[in-house]
Amino acid sequence: MLKRKVYYQLLQWKEKQAKKCLIISGARQVGKTTIVREFSKNYTSFIELNFLESPSLKSIFSGDLDVETLIANLSFAIKNVAFIPSDTLILLDEAQECPNAITSLKFWSLDGRFDVIATGSALGLNYNVPTSYPVGYVEYLDMFSMDFEEFLWANAVTDQQIALLKSHFIQRKPLPSFLHEKMMEYLRYYMVIGGMPEVVNTYTQTHNLFAADQIQRTIYRDYLFDIARFANSDVKIKAENCYKSIPLQLSKENHKFQYKIVEHKGTARKFESSLDWLENAHFIKLIYNVSTLAYPLESFSIRENFRIYPTDIGLLICYYDFELKKAILEDKKIDTLPESLILKTSKGGLYEALAADFLIKRGTEHLFFYKQTGSTLEIEFLLSTPEGIIPIEIKAGRSKTNSLDVILNDANIPFGYKMADQNIGIHGKKITMPLYMLMFI
Repeated sequence: MLKRKVYYQLLQWKEKQAKKCLIISGARQVGKTTIVREFSKNYTSFIELNFLESPSLKSIFSGDLDVETLIANLSFAIKNVAFIPSDTLILLDEAQECPNAITSLKFWSLDGRFDVIATGSALGLNYNVPTSYPVGYVEYLDMFSMDFEEFLWANAVTDQQIALLKSHFIQRKPLPSFLHEKMMEYLRYYMVIGGMPEVVNTYTQTHNLFAADQIQRTIYRDYLFDIARFANSDVKIKAENCYKSIPLQLSKENHKFQYKIVEHKGTARKFESSLDWLENAHFIKLIYNVSTLAYPLESFSIRENFRIYPTDIGLLICYYDFELKKAILEDKKIDTLPESLILKTSKGGLYEALAADFLIKRGTEHLFFYKQTGSTLEIEFLLSTPEGIIPIEIKAGRSKTNSLDVILNDANIPFGYKMADQNIGIHGKKITMPLYMLMFI
């Protein structure tokens, strides 16, 4: 069983005195059902309903939705179920397939005797809207594929070893060279494998990159199938084309999303609803440019100037040829690569996408970047923190940080990060960190 952080969030939810029902949403195959089944071992009784696998179960919710009626219906429909107050977990899996089951969460919450979790694809939960959504009676938990720290766990890196890394991050103290090189190796493998649990599990069990790649590409095709299945008819083709355009968007010198890359003479009016759909489905994250480095960053965002990144770095990399994966794994001396290496033209955008993967999975709700029109000044990510606005410049190699150096002259910017294939170092307000240290930011 792969160790997941969300398991500990579920334990915290279980211990609440007056808890509401929980909706876990996310893209397909990120591990929602698996983690709930593992979590169910904390209960004496576990009742699982999968509406996609067993459509007939929808009839349980076709009549009255009070808890006593539902208990009676479930008892008839499923053999040997036990409803033990305070010690029963009910899983409504693939809940987007049964809107009435989502509506019933209100009544399970009001009753309070049993713990109920609904899981489902974010795209289905958003668009198969129940007649009476249980507003105010549910809690939400967004789930993504495995992050880098979870990837390290899967590869037998211990909590003690990760704590050692974190101590160097906090103290801003350089790592031993051998440890830095080992972590960069793990990072390159994470970049090509990504965080989809089945892909990670296949790799850790077999160490066969080709086998992991085949599963990854199948999941990518499944995502495209989900777009075709769940999106409204006026959105699905456009959403698929937008999703497929991400590698081309990130291969350009300017990574601003351009509709003309999706379609010749494409416009925002035609495609923006498709991007909204993809973001609501947890397939992508939109990151907006800001006109001014000031609080709140949202107030200065330029809505027509944005970049998009996928929520799993592996699903981006698998769009390319397998040769690109080999290039990334061989990318040890980034500054001395031959011009012919396939990674050369896409490197910057791919490492930006890697950084976005880290920040999205860290739960950063709003992400921004800064790029002045008509200028080379560019900061890939801006974070709003209690300390102030923190700029993060991403370097695929070890080149200079001209933009970050300029930004740090602003007295209102407390410090900034250069994330690169370099060990930890400090120069004035600039803190150089290895790219893998993004897991602690």
